[in-house]
Amino acid sequence: MYTEEYKQKLVSAEKAVSVVKSGDILDYGFFCGKPVVCDQALAKRTDLKDVQVYCAVTVPPVPEVAKAKGSFIYNDWQFSKVSRILQSYGLCNYVPILYHDACKLYRENIAPHRNVAIAQVTPMDKFGYFNLGPQNSETLANMEVADIVIVEVNKNQPYCLGGAEESVHISLVDYIVEAPDDQKLPDLPGIQPNEIDKAIAGHLMEYIYDGCCIQLGIGGMPGAVGTAIADSDLKNLGGHTEMFVDAYVDMLEAGRMNGMAKNFDRGRVAFTFAIGSQRMYDFMDNNPACTSYPVSYTNDPRVIAGLDNFISIVNAVEVDLYSQVNGESNDTAQISGNGGMWDFVMGAQWAKDGKSFICLSSTFKDKDGNLKSRIVPTFAPSSITTIPRQMVDYIVTEYGAVRLRAKPTWWRAEELISIAHPDFRDELIKEAQRMNIWTKTNKIG
Repeated sequence: MYTEEYKQKLVSAEKAVSVVKSGDILDYGFFCGKPVVCDQALAKRTDLKDVQVYCAVTVPPVPEVAKAKGSFIYNDWQFSKVSRILQSYGLCNYVPILYHDACKLYRENIAPHRNVAIAQVTPMDKFGYFNLGPQNSETLANMEVADIVIVEVNKNQPYCLGGAEESVHISLVDYIVEAPDDQKLPDLPGIQPNEIDKAIAGHLMEYIYDGCCIQLGIGGMPGAVGTAIADSDLKNLGGHTEMFVDAYVDMLEAGRMNGMAKNFDRGRVAFTFAIGSQRMYDFMDNNPACTSYPVSYTNDPRVIAGLDNFISIVNAVEVDLYSQVNGESNDTAQISGNGGMWDFVMGAQWAKDGKSFICLSSTFKDKDGNLKSRIVPTFAPSSITTIPRQMVDYIVTEYGAVRLRAKPTWWRAEELISIAHPDFRDELIKEAQRMNIWTKTNKIG
């Protein structure tokens, strides 16, 4: 029925991006939805000036438009390693948002108007729909408001079954570009957990019990949690997350996470985007165990709050003795972003018997090889406070998990110092005394 319309809208990448004008604002599909052949064609438009391009968690290959600084201004809603490298050359800018608000920003015209939206999709089905693959996010809202919609059809995108807004109909599409058969999604297996990650996961496992609903982020530590759960005897766990990662495959395949104890979306892990290994993409393809939703659903703290026994596990860069959390910056460098951190920290605490865990290694080595504490007296002036102290529940390092909620400043400082690296505890106590948030005369053992 839609074959003729498809043929009429099918064009080359060069033809599709010819609609872009100087001064336009474009959105690329977020995550694995970032276009490749359309990006390459657009970057060749040397006639263009001051075209803004927005993306999120920039994955390989490096976007060509970001390299053409004279013609394009590249912006990322949530930084990745690629984004950080681009930023170091002055080629990428950060956009702070509350992620659960993303759809609203488009539909209520809060974000600057988008002239063109370009995203990777799966091949069209017999009903005229292109599935958005593992990046539901804000994509449909974006396409609804854009003047021109271009889809880049990639047969290697997994078809992700959805709860809502997981597909776009051809009637909303202006141009169709077909990607080459060898255009694959970036194969990004999770970071292998180190001993610190495993120690942190061990502390977290003390708080996970049958029937919990779990949210994980990216990195070695969430992978360690997934492995620990897969190897445990836990039952009827559920999943509700912003990001679907390889750890969920481990938990699902082990039978630990069947979702049968969830208040809603029973039997399914709700997610809004996924980045991981090819094994994970293959697992997600037409799999009812995982359900694609827009971020306005997965990340809404009010939705999260409706899931009993919710366990949110996220990573941080550093924590100060006031218990403020920096989850995104290193000095003046943007290394991550707020993303859904605020959404899940808040939503988990609103849930019945819910808990929020913010995790970090106690130390790191700077560029000169010096050991530095991630628990610090105060943040540097250029550091970003991602989570204010009022919102903090648990902080976890390899030395333990402490609950700070409803505790005064001196008690919080004492708890944080107790899970700092032993080499830094005496100095942290001195700083806490200087800051007048210390009432104990004895040292923490």
